[in-house]
Amino acid sequence: MIRFSLERPVILAVGIIIVCLFGLAALFRVPIQLIPDLDPRVVTVRTIWPGASPQDVEKEILIEQEEFLRNVTGLERMISTASFGVGSIELEFPFGMDVNDALIRTSNALSQVPRYPENVNEPRISSESFSQNAFAFYAISPLPDNPKGLKITEELDWLEDNIKTRLERVPGIASVDISGGTRRQLNVYLDPGRLASHDLNVMDVRRAIRARNRDISGGDMDFGKRRFLVRTLGRFEEVEDVNELIIAEREGSFIRLSDVGHAEMGQSELRSIRFGSGESQMFMSIRKQVGANIVEVFEAANA
Repeated sequence: MIRFSLERPVILAVGIIIVCLFGLAALFRVPIQLIPDLDPRVVTVRTIWPGASPQDVEKEILIEQEEFLRNVTGLERMISTASFGVGSIELEFPFGMDVNDALIRTSNALSQVPRYPENVNEPRISSESFSQNAFAFYAISPLPDNPKGLKITEELDWLEDNIKTRLERVPGIASVDISGGTRRQLNVYLDPGRLASHDLNVMDVRRAIRARNRDISGGDMDFGKRRFLVRTLGRFEEVEDVNELIIAEREGSFIRLSDVGHAEMGQSELRSIRFGSGESQMFMSIRKQVGANIVEVFEAANA
């Protein structure tokens, strides 16, 4: 080798230059990461039950799901967490296992759960590796002295419609999470005394609202050469429609929602509160896609 190098120095120099060029090309192509990308090995099952206590979530959802999930092939560890209105189960699988196979097995196991309580959302299955954790965090607050008088915690809907959607279109960004705010919703307030005087309860009002607030298809009808689609329109369009909702009938007279309470547009309950410099703030985090250059993604998000 030494003799070859001495006898053919030009060939040796060309070889070294080629290796250096390939090294430089690879250097500029390697993505910059906080931590290496790892194959995901944890599958998360998240089930939302609005308004349920942690005890009810554990008893009615998590225990039922665990009975079938514990038999998933390849499962190494299962961790369940119950909180207010949310149940979460993390399934840990061995390294090297195909995550798509794990997701399919988890989905098949969940499909065997016989039933869920009313108003429980469909379980959501996801899989993320540690390298997919959020890498950028932002605090959202009004301008100094709040010239427009905004309540920042009530701007969640606007932030999701205008900021979140734009950021998630940026190449390299996988998802954007916003927390610390409330959503605009219709709130119904009931008077216990007036309910009792009409021999009604909260469930009667709830059933009446659910039964009324929907559109029903009635099929179609043929008249000669024309065909007409028949639909019954029942969804509420105005707040006053809710207040005029008939809850029950007593001795030939209708009892409306306005007789036992009232409905108004408002905000959902604030579940988490964040403060910065003594003022309420909202919090936003960004996750990147696997293999994306973290510096380029961060600069694009701030552009």
